[in-house]
Amino acid sequence: MIQTRFTSLALLSLPAIALASCGSAYSGDSAEAQSTPSPTAMEADAQIGPFAVSDMGTFAEPWAAAFAPGTHTLFITEKAGTMKFVDTRTGRLGTVTGVPEVDYGGQGGLGDIAFLPSEAANTIDSRTIYLSWAEAGAGDTRGAVVGRGQLACQQADACTIEDLAVIWRQAPKVTGRGHYSHRIAFSPDERYMYVASGDRQKQDPAQDTSNTLGTIVRLNLDGSPAANNPVGSEIWSYGHRNILGLAFDDAGRLWDLEHGPAGGDELNLVERGVNYGWPVVSNGDNYNGTPIPDNDTRPDLRAPVFGWTPVIAPGDMIFYSGSMFGDWSGDLLIAGLKTQAIIHLDMEGTSAEEIARYDFGERLREIVQGPDGAIYVLEDGDDGRLRKLTPSAS
Repeated sequence: MIQTRFTSLALLSLPAIALASCGSAYSGDSAEAQSTPSPTAMEADAQIGPFAVSDMGTFAEPWAAAFAPGTHTLFITEKAGTMKFVDTRTGRLGTVTGVPEVDYGGQGGLGDIAFLPSEAANTIDSRTIYLSWAEAGAGDTRGAVVGRGQLACQQADACTIEDLAVIWRQAPKVTGRGHYSHRIAFSPDERYMYVASGDRQKQDPAQDTSNTLGTIVRLNLDGSPAANNPVGSEIWSYGHRNILGLAFDDAGRLWDLEHGPAGGDELNLVERGVNYGWPVVSNGDNYNGTPIPDNDTRPDLRAPVFGWTPVIAPGDMIFYSGSMFGDWSGDLLIAGLKTQAIIHLDMEGTSAEEIARYDFGERLREIVQGPDGAIYVLEDGDDGRLRKLTPSAS
């Protein structure tokens, strides 16, 4: 396990109860603004498809979000290297210090955020937090990393991350600022952490299992390689391009959502030791127009369960598990960048069918489910709105 320690900017001291109770534009691979407090009123500001929509503030290039388990508090990463949180019951906005220095530019910066569901009963001062980000290396290189620390919230509007340490690094670091992926997912039993490691726009390394580019790695919670990985010490699956969604369904199956090139976005059922084919096959073509053999030309390589041409350019996805939206439990909801929509897939075991798109008119970067079953989406860009979605009256 490789570690680099960061010192917290400040130890903020506040009632724990306050929070505990509370590529290219075509592919969608995409400066900091000020977050603004959201109104405390929860009345809907708009109606979009089946959703009543309430706006809860704006954020500077938001990239990922996660609720601290056992709370109504949503933590949001901003790509340039800042974090905020929102009490989704009241609209109270707060800041987080102790975040790492990130290599900001292109698709790089502060990335995913994840908490351990088993810590839902913990006080907010003893909650583990995982972050991913782009880290600079020597000679104009960079790569994704994952860090682990402790979240301490001792004021109503301020938290800090203590003892943040890098526990995993994408290898090797390479030039360029694209396709980090760096999504994090925990196995349902919390024995393992899976991390999406993009191909960094280098293509061929995704078929070279001596490195971790273009792979999904399986790690212990401390970042060390899990025992009995099928490929090398870390790799669970390979032949991936740019994974922007990584999640387990209610049956414990792992799925990924990845950007194709010019066409060929993919939803994959991720299984042990499987080669998913990039860049040998794809249902899209290279950006310069040269063809790539389709997935069906290589039955020895795993084809996607579902694909999109033209692309949807996904931001993230959730398997909905609440009861607020009728019979949606188990369905897949995808935040669409290029499509500016939520894409709704009906899931039947390992089969998928797209059944709806809900047009929001803005690029959607992130989608999460709240503890009460409400859905939250974050728009992409400098003034990305946080939008709470509940069932519309009609």
